[in-house]
Amino acid sequence: MMARPSKFLVQVIIENKPYINDPEGETIHRDLVVKGGYSEVKSVRAAKMLKMAVSADSEKEAEKMVQKLCEELRIFNPVVSNCTVKAFPA
Repeated sequence: MMARPSKFLVQVIIENKPYINDPEGETIHRDLVVKGGYSEVKSVRAAKMLKMAVSADSEKEAEKMVQKLCEELRIFNPVVSNCTVKAFPA
């Protein structure tokens, strides 16, 4: 008897590579954080997060599937962005 796949919540974080400008993060830092009195915060980088509910046999399999999906479907641009994938039991 085969085990049924489990459900996982997979988080995909897409952010600009460190050497790519981040106007959204810079604006948040300059116009909100620093003006709000938090001068100890030296920089802000913005990112996009996607959450996917996935059926898979393991967290590792869920991560591999979503990483492949992101690359094949061009969910992110690998030239300018990093994509981090992490699965959690749902």
